[in-house]
Amino acid sequence: MSNSILVLGGGFSGLTAALEAAEVGYEVFIVEKQPYLGGRVAQLNKYFPKLCPPTCGLEINFQRVKKNPKVKYFTLAEVSKISGGPGNYEVTVKIKPRFVNNNCTACNKCVEVCPVERDCEFDFGLGKTKAIYKPHTMAMPMQYVIDSEVCTGTSCAKCVSACEYKAIDLEDKEKEVVLNVGSIVVATGWKPYDLANLTNLGAGQIKNAISNMQMERLAAPNGPTGGKIVRPSDGKEPQRIAFVQCAGSRDQNHLNYCSYICCMASFKQCTYIREQYPDAEIVIYYIDLRAPGRYEKFLNKVQADEKVKMVKGKVAKLEEDSEGNVIVTAEDIIAGVKKEETYDLVVLATGMQPSLDGVELPLDAEIKEGFVVGGEDKGIFAAGCAKMPLDVMTSAETATGAALKAIQTLVRR
Repeated sequence: MSNSILVLGGGFSGLTAALEAAEVGYEVFIVEKQPYLGGRVAQLNKYFPKLCPPTCGLEINFQRVKKNPKVKYFTLAEVSKISGGPGNYEVTVKIKPRFVNNNCTACNKCVEVCPVERDCEFDFGLGKTKAIYKPHTMAMPMQYVIDSEVCTGTSCAKCVSACEYKAIDLEDKEKEVVLNVGSIVVATGWKPYDLANLTNLGAGQIKNAISNMQMERLAAPNGPTGGKIVRPSDGKEPQRIAFVQCAGSRDQNHLNYCSYICCMASFKQCTYIREQYPDAEIVIYYIDLRAPGRYEKFLNKVQADEKVKMVKGKVAKLEEDSEGNVIVTAEDIIAGVKKEETYDLVVLATGMQPSLDGVELPLDAEIKEGFVVGGEDKGIFAAGCAKMPLDVMTSAETATGAALKAIQTLVRR
């Protein structure tokens, strides 16, 4: 029997679950497929409703991880096999090569000589990095990583020559480790619903119609524009902005559930725009407004802004004019009309799709629409957005609950 716990996912929920268990004495293994810990929270500009940056919460957790020998983590890692049962699971983990070892000091000399550029997935394609790159400014581990799909390898090797710490190994190979754990916490998080699926909203082909997570990156100081909100097509400062709610949510052809946080994310992003452009006009197209609990005060604050207009009605389509402006065709249910309006920038409030949706995971638990809805009788517990659409605070609460249940599984065996 094992007294260890496996946590699938190293985002905010996964970190919370791991630390809650480790700090009462249990060994925990975090398996994270990205090259860094922190998950989606690391990509945000600010939390709501206090509008503080994510750096504070993540850094506290990173320090807790560093100081606790009970927490061990693997990045660029995915579970390939799980066998056994509660109290005695054998888990096989495959770890992709990073090509950069622990000697890395993040000095950036390798980046300076790298000749190859790639789209930055951390910025949702709005920015570029070199083939060797630091995932983001506060990444943990603070090590560079090489994208093997674009790197030319030993035929170039300029980064190897530039690194005086011998931190780069272009011959690095995939590794495999086998873990013995007694229970499993699934904290695999979420992904933004793919704009390519939204054909009536431009299918991601309208340059100045961006997702809400792309807006987060534009507004973030460590984002592709240094925090300046501008149009991706031409760098123009937008003066007329529209938010399209439920972009892919509450739709039987896409995500048939409410994604919970989209309304609040748009209200928060209204404050980003107002800080930079005091005279900008903002229109929010919505089906219903959702501001649960204490968030209603935040909604009231945004509604009090004279330059924010809220239109109850479904957006039928988006089109692009010759100058890159976005034409929105939408109904206004209250006024009883359907009309076209032109905007400099449109933000699509895309839904939260669980990361497990469409992914086969060797997990003996019931999964519906990507959410883990069963498995507790087998010592498998969901946390955060692997369980349901949630905000950061509630995700952390579910992670604490999952950690407690995971411990109880060990104690009872």
